[in-house]
Order: sequence, then C-alpha cells, then structure tokens
Amino acid sequence: MTDLQIAKRIQLKPIKDIAEKFGVDPDRIEMYGKDKAKLPLSCINRKKAKQSNLILVSAISPTPAGEGKTTISIGLSEALNQLHKKTTVVLREPSLGPVFGIKGGATGGGYAQVLPLEDINLHFTGDFSAIEKAHNLLAAIIDNNLQSKTNSLGLDPRTITWKRVVDMNDRSLRRIIVGLGGTSSGIPRETGFDITAASEIMAILCITKDLGDLKKRLGNIFIGYTFNKKPIYAKDLKVAGAMATLLQHAIKPNLVQTIEGNPAIIHGGPFANIAQGTNSVIGTLMGMSHSEYTVTEAGFGFDLGAEKFFDIKCQSAKISPKAVVLTTTIRALKYHGGVDLKSLDTPNVGALRQGLPNLEKHLENIKQFNVTPIIAINKFKTDSKEEIQLIKDLAKIKNVRVAVANVWAKGGKGAIELAQHVIDVCESCDTKFTPLYDWDMDIETKIETIAQKIYGAEHVDYNSSAKRQLKQIKALGLDNLPICIAKTQKSLSDNPKLLGRPKDFIITVREIEIASGAGFLIPITGEIMRMPGLPAHPASEGIDISDSGDISGLF
Repeated sequence: MTDLQIAKRIQLKPIKDIAEKFGVDPDRIEMYGKDKAKLPLSCINRKKAKQSNLILVSAISPTPAGEGKTTISIGLSEALNQLHKKTTVVLREPSLGPVFGIKGGATGGGYAQVLPLEDINLHFTGDFSAIEKAHNLLAAIIDNNLQSKTNSLGLDPRTITWKRVVDMNDRSLRRIIVGLGGTSSGIPRETGFDITAASEIMAILCITKDLGDLKKRLGNIFIGYTFNKKPIYAKDLKVAGAMATLLQHAIKPNLVQTIEGNPAIIHGGPFANIAQGTNSVIGTLMGMSHSEYTVTEAGFGFDLGAEKFFDIKCQSAKISPKAVVLTTTIRALKYHGGVDLKSLDTPNVGALRQGLPNLEKHLENIKQFNVTPIIAINKFKTDSKEEIQLIKDLAKIKNVRVAVANVWAKGGKGAIELAQHVIDVCESCDTKFTPLYDWDMDIETKIETIAQKIYGAEHVDYNSSAKRQLKQIKALGLDNLPICIAKTQKSLSDNPKLLGRPKDFIITVREIEIASGAGFLIPITGEIMRMPGLPAHPASEGIDISDSGDISGLF
C-alpha cells in the first residue's frame, strides 16, 4: 500500500485523548477539528523540560534515493513508547513547495507516520499562511512608506532587502519589478519573492520564546537605509505589533498523533539549505515539558540542519541533546559511491564501500560537538546481508553503535534495537554539547570554521558583494550573530555534483543576508536559491480529489 492508503486505514483517536496522554488538560487545548489542536504556551515548563532526554535525528548527505529522517524519527518515538518511555516526536511542518514539487509530503512513511496526513501536508492549521501574511504586510508597509508624502522615512529603494514570500516553488518570481502603472501605483523598483520557508518571519517564529520576544524580534528586522545612510528597521515603520497580531495563533505548537496513537508536535518549517532547518524552540520545549524522551529532527544532512541546530537553536534556547541518530540507507550510500538511480536496488558491496566516506565524515562532525552518534540503517527490502554487514563493520571500527531500523514496514517494532541504544546512551550521558564556534568571533572566522571543520573545505572565497556586505554588517554592529549558511544539500561542498566526501574544494560566498530579527547572518554560497523551481513533471500532476472528497496521489 502507499503511505496515503496506510494512513486512511488508521482510526484516529480524538485529539482530546491525545492531549490527555501527552499530559495536558483537554480543556486547555484549542481544537482545530477532531484530530488537530493548538497548545497554549502556558503548557511549557522549563524546569520539567530540563529533565527530558532530547534526541536529534539527522542524516548523511541527501540523495534522490531518500534517507528517511522523519520516518526514523517517528518510528524511534513509537519504539521508545513501546519500551515504556513516555516519548513525543517534534517535527517541522511541510511546505507546499516540496509537496507539489519533487520531494512530496513530510509526514513519514509506511507504518511510521504522523496523522492526519492530508491536513498536515496541505493547509494544516494555517501557520504558513499567517507567516506569509505577516511577511507580506511588512512588504506592503515598506512600499507604502516609499509612496507616502507625509509619513516617509526617506528610504532609499535601492537598499531595501525585504522581498515578498509565497509557499510555492515559482522560479519566475525570483526577480520582479513592482510599482508599475503610474504615480498612483507606487514607486517602481526591483525586488522578488522567496519561498515562505525561507522567510525571516519563519526563522523568527522558530527561534522565539514567547509573544513578547516575537514582537521584539519582528521590530528588529533590518529593512535598508535612508538616503542619508541611516539604517531602518521594522520598528521604525511601526508594524511589529500588527505582524505579531497576525501570528498570535501561529506561535502556538500543533498537537497531532502518530499511527500508534502517541502524541506528536509539529511546528514551524524552515528549510535547512536556505534557513535554520529545525522546528520551533517553543515546539521542542513543549515536547520536553511533558516527555521523558523528546525526539526531533533537523533538515537535510548533518552538515546543514544539525550544525544549525547545535550552533543556533541549542545555543539560543539553552538546550542540549544527549544523542544524535544518524540516518543512512544502503541505497543512498551506493549513490554516493557512483551508482546511478536505476541500479540502486542491485546489491553492490564495492559501490557501498566507495560511498562510506560520506557516512564517516558525518560521524566525525557529530563527535566535534561532543555528542554520541548512533547509526540507524533505514532498511529497504533490497538491502543484502553483506551490505548491512559492511556498515556494521565500519561502526565497529569507529566504535559507534548501529541498528537496522525497519520502521516503514513494522512501525515502532522495527526500531526496538535502535531505541534501546538511545536509552543506553542517554542514561550514561553526563555532558553537554560543545559549540563549534563562539558567537563573538569575527564573521569570517565563524564562516570558515563551519566550512573547514564541517564541510571539509580548503578555504572560503568572498565575491565583491559579500565583501561589501561584511563591512555593512560590521558597521551595523551585527557581527556577533551566529551563522546560518545557505548551501546545496546534495554535497558537503557548495557544488551539488561533488558526491561522497569531496576534498580540497573552495566554498564561495556570493552574498550575505542580514536576519537581525531572527538573530543570525545568512551567507549564500554557490548557486543556491531562496526560491526553488518546479521540475518538468511536478508532483502536482499526480494529485487529485474525487467528487466525494477523497484525495489521491499525495504520496
């Protein structure tokens, strides 16, 4: 059966029952139908959260064959619950861009899913819409201020960095001209669109701690300069309060359930290749407040989402995971070893051995943060015993725990061994993670530290735009912010064609965006785009709805 067919066979429990199991009075939740709810921020208990065992699920460098971080995260949480450890999985919300593009939905797979699948992958509780509206309200206010004769701040249109956003892959919107049509239609200028997952509002929502902090961060968004070279922020436009009002419900985490009827929290959805790639701090703390174990995941490979999870999210929220589960598949490693997509189902120990250096590099990266890695082999039916043994042999040499996880077919039962490894590591852990760099280092040192230690780059080049922006950032006094590098997810380098473990390469920073509200800087490397495009045959071609309302083709 497909993921959607499996999901439709499950009889969902009332969300009030899930809330009670989670440990929240059902009368306190805000219902969104019978099977979704919002959790009020008052349910977060920092003291209890400190007692929870936080587990991060990451992966090797992504491939078209898929790795299955979300599936492993859900399956692991089910297994921990089966072992009588009260566990909540905390995930990101899917974006409509990938849903209708290439990747598809993001609610797990097989018998390791979060439900209701259709709602979560489509409009869900409206969080993305609220983020989009708050973002575009600021864009409208900026253009209105340019037009105004009585309320003008004197903004220089050439310096405005704020674009608009839409939750869709649409390459034709990357660069546009607004304000055409005469004097009554605005001031003509060049701008563009980013995808909503790359919005600074999304980043702010996922890093903020409460409504007051949200409003403050919204006010700190950098807009551009006046003609007199004075920096202008959103607070100067008196719009932060209105933006926060639009986000009053979106800031609250969403409660849903797994296939096995366990609580799951889904909140926020930044991509890891163009943003920080992790669910909200609020969502994670909510899970930790009511769980003995909290399982969360970071987007794409460890070099992207997980590095940002540690150096931005954990530093900001003052949380520390006790273990990292590194997801891999034999298929993906063979792809890194040079096998084409059509041949991945054929056993090939030689190609697998050629792909192992990618796994090794990610293991080394985890250990740089002083956290214990556990390898999870996300099992496919085409995996041979010899191939599985090769990874186990590597794990033994590296003194790393490893488990085969068959969660797609068996749900929690398929991850019992993995869960036991997690429990053992957590019970013996008495240390906190070590950040990769100090926020007070200069910008170039922070970027080079990530590029060299995590990616394996030889050095970093900056083009003329990036060099100019470095001077601008320092003049604004924002050089003490952490770094959120935008980079291709397909390679450890900034060249998507360099698979495996490339060496002696150069990372090129072509520009650096300021996310002063979110509290980090975004160096953009290579040819990465903050507005993806659709493939020649997008997933939307196979999605349909019957006259009776049954959805098909979503997975």
